[in-house]
Amino acid sequence: MIFYFYSMKKETTIFGIHPVEEAVSSNVFIDKLFIQKGIANPKIDAIVKDLEKKHCTISYVPFEKLTKLTQGNHQGIIAITSPIAFHPLEEIVENFIHAKENPLFLILDQISDVRNFGAILRTAECTGVDAVIIQKKGGAPVSGDAVKTSAGAIYKIPICKVDHIKDAIYYLQGSGVETIGATEKTEDSLYSLELKKPLAVVMGSEDKGISKSVLAILDHKASLPLLGEINSLNVSVACGAFLYEIVRQRTL
Repeated sequence: MIFYFYSMKKETTIFGIHPVEEAVSSNVFIDKLFIQKGIANPKIDAIVKDLEKKHCTISYVPFEKLTKLTQGNHQGIIAITSPIAFHPLEEIVENFIHAKENPLFLILDQISDVRNFGAILRTAECTGVDAVIIQKKGGAPVSGDAVKTSAGAIYKIPICKVDHIKDAIYYLQGSGVETIGATEKTEDSLYSLELKKPLAVVMGSEDKGISKSVLAILDHKASLPLLGEINSLNVSVACGAFLYEIVRQRTL
């Protein structure tokens, strides 16, 4: 029986046990792995164990879900590749803390629109962000569309995938990095804060903003002045305003 690769929405989908094994052994960057619920196969178990170490998002789904994703016999396993490799958070944070006086990190709390994600990456690269931190589940896919909308910035800035945003924030805070959340739920203006310090900016999702549990543990919350009748900005635009205020302060 022959299994093969095919392109779907600018992502590469690999299905069948042997092709996925080959991809893993060849160090192909796999972003998501879909496993059939209840399947018992030692080869699949070995693949899962390997990819758990590589920051891959692993989901156990019904047989019907897998069938919708493929045009052939998936054997209970489908892998979707990523155009980039992801970096361990601890390694990235430690490297930049030792290399720079005031490192700058950007945390995206479940930004779901791929165009916003790509635009944010482009701005992050232009403003000297050292690394972007995203959650494994709930965010926009790191796909061909993200590459396009980022204008290639996705290849130039390290991206870390974490299980939980809160854990990443605690780690950063424990490493001496202050955290600041972009939110309208505060009277503190971005322009009132001193930003010449090790810093991590947190941007929330398009519809809900920063989640309440994340907002509660941040060192600072800041808003942008809104002088018109619309009470919110597109998240990529707001992110640009935050990052360029940091640039302005640090280049005075």
